[in-house]
Amino acid sequence: MKPTPPGWPRISSSLYYDDAATAIDWLCDAFGFTVRIRVDGEGGAVVHSELEFGGALVMVAGVERAEKYPFVRSPSQVGGGNTQNMFVYVDDVLAHCERARAKGATIVSEPSVSDYGEDHWADRGYECVDPGGHHWWFAERLRSAAPKA
Repeated sequence: MKPTPPGWPRISSSLYYDDAATAIDWLCDAFGFTVRIRVDGEGGAVVHSELEFGGALVMVAGVERAEKYPFVRSPSQVGGGNTQNMFVYVDDVLAHCERARAKGATIVSEPSVSDYGEDHWADRGYECVDPGGHHWWFAERLRSAAPKA
């Protein structure tokens, strides 16, 4: 497989919000994303954006894109449903949870440990919902599996 261009991830995901501009500000403030690219269209609509977190990239846009992409929906347009969920590793999940809570994230599950046994790994993580209705899981790795000989 050919390498990706320098500074580009091999995969990214897109999320759609009723108010993408507000969502971008909130994601940066509450979760620690930074804006890599933001393209605004008519009336302040976000046509395209790329938010970074570590080496990860998520694209955020408004539902106004439905004219070009008729399948695009926000959670509020589908009764709160999510067609994808975001899972992000952070360095300090307890501090991240408190930051997200302070900024208004709905904490669905408090930080807890998931231990998959000595042959696998252990993480501490939590689940939350952002103001746009997207579910997010954040975790920190507590133990990695021992390398196989």
